[in-house]
Amino acid sequence: MLASASPARLRLLREAGFDPKVMVSGVSEEVDEDHIPSLVLTLAERKASAVAARAGDALIIGCDSVFEFEGEAHGKPASAAQAVDWLSRMRGAEGILHTGHCVIDGSSGVVVTATASTVVRFAPMTDDELHAYVDRGEALVVAGAFTLDGRSAPFVIGIDGDPGNVVGLSLPTFRTLLGRVGIEITDLWAP
Repeated sequence: MLASASPARLRLLREAGFDPKVMVSGVSEEVDEDHIPSLVLTLAERKASAVAARAGDALIIGCDSVFEFEGEAHGKPASAAQAVDWLSRMRGAEGILHTGHCVIDGSSGVVVTATASTVVRFAPMTDDELHAYVDRGEALVVAGAFTLDGRSAPFVIGIDGDPGNVVGLSLPTFRTLLGRVGIEITDLWAP
């Protein structure tokens, strides 16, 4: 069970051989937390727990991503103007995308968590490119106002770490968490 409305996370899991059901948590993404790795872990755990309360003995994965740039947490921008501001400062620079992961085994009640972090480097963007990208709307629905698998991909010139993490779910981290609850990732592959 995927505790997320993210089409990118769902697509990533499906492309990796899984066929998860989706149950959106409805949890607010607002928390009073300054330490970004703790922030994403708290949100991932809240999302997974909210779904676990309704999902019986299902296996739940909950995630939350935040982009750290110049020491500030950037979730989804609140407006196009904010996305333009962030992206204007990010062009030609780098930051860190943090994703909190929480797996809950509903049959045993075991909860395991981990954070994955990936450095993201951006190309310089012209003002026209930046505004054209923000005008398409993608920037408003993703952490940090960019994604590795969408229209902003041509502006990401490199990463250090797991590319899936930048999309929203680190499959190696997911595999590790499954192992901690005694499940082989291959047992979850769709036929």
